[in-house]
Amino acid sequence: MQTLHWQKSTYSGDSSNCVEIATTPTIIHIRDSKTPTEPHLTFPPTTWADFLSHAADARR
Repeated sequence: MQTLHWQKSTYSGDSSNCVEIATTPTIIHIRDSKTPTEPHLTFPPTTWADFLSHAADARR
């Protein structure tokens, strides 16, 4: 089993109330930092890229 390296956004600062991601070549893992041992979401990289693009467009 591969060890995941979880990261949170630099926008989160020292807050523990954030979303964390871990990436592999084939899957993007997403979890709530408050419940790191609970199940998490997974998406293919193309779906994650589409989401990020949409989120960036919504900010503008």
